[in-house]
Amino acid sequence: MLNVMPDLEQNKMIQRKKIVILGEQINAGQKRILNLDIARLHTHTKVEIPVIVERAREDGPVLLLNAGIHGNELNGVEIVRELLARKYTKPEKGMVISIPTLNVFGFLNQTREFPDGKDLNRSFPGSKKGSLASIFAYHMMKEIVPHIDYCIDFHTGGAQRFNTSQIRISKKDNDLLELAKVFHPRFIVFANEREKSFRQAATALGKKVLLFEGGKSLDFKQRVTQRGVNGTLRVMHHLGMRDFSKELENGKANGVIEIHKSTWLRAKHGGLYRFFVKDGSKVEKGDVIGVISDPYGKFEYKIKFRRMVHIIG
Repeated sequence: MLNVMPDLEQNKMIQRKKIVILGEQINAGQKRILNLDIARLHTHTKVEIPVIVERAREDGPVLLLNAGIHGNELNGVEIVRELLARKYTKPEKGMVISIPTLNVFGFLNQTREFPDGKDLNRSFPGSKKGSLASIFAYHMMKEIVPHIDYCIDFHTGGAQRFNTSQIRISKKDNDLLELAKVFHPRFIVFANEREKSFRQAATALGKKVLLFEGGKSLDFKQRVTQRGVNGTLRVMHHLGMRDFSKELENGKANGVIEIHKSTWLRAKHGGLYRFFVKDGSKVEKGDVIGVISDPYGKFEYKIKFRRMVHIIG
């Protein structure tokens, strides 16, 4: 007697391709915690980076959730931790690769740089025989990135600067723009890819990268965390990886503002600065957003804008 498998089950079996990451086979329906440990300090201590891989029983898109490329940018680490803790990273289709602390030594030391003093996010695509950061970037690009289709790269403002929740994307990529709208941040900022950044290197390989910025270094901000979590759920839902309708049903539907040009406003005077408006605010021409004063009460310099702007950082 011939046992004929139903067509649906046959299709599922056909779709399950062989996936090997960091030398370990990831079977359908499996969760694995791997170590990216290809670099060593001069003391011969391994630089071990935990990589959590969760594969559904049915094949589909592969999403990388990447945080802590700058070790002191903690809010991105918290977003990925929250997603893992609530088991949102377990897909029904496809695979989720989570790296909560890509620069684990910078994370432990609360510094932006890699242990060799290099900025990891200026070291891609890396090389086999370069600096420690360059070697690590090389293996990240060879061992992890080829498996992914999409990436959400979580960052915060650096040097104690607070950034309003925003998604940064490259210009002239309509597919990426639509995905950024699905994420639904407060702002979508069109920003060129930085030279030798992870986003530039991954994009060059055809990967779709959303760069999330929110909060500031060495700090947690719950509203930023929640925006990052909700945005990730929206992206996974949109890609068909898992149904998050219930989790997102009470989410606010505020409009997304596109920022096509941004610039720093530089202070013309030194002194004590007091800020009068909230981050993310729309400011009209001539509005006073704050004042700079000396400590002795002799002068106050009012900060005004010459045009309508949004405060994004």
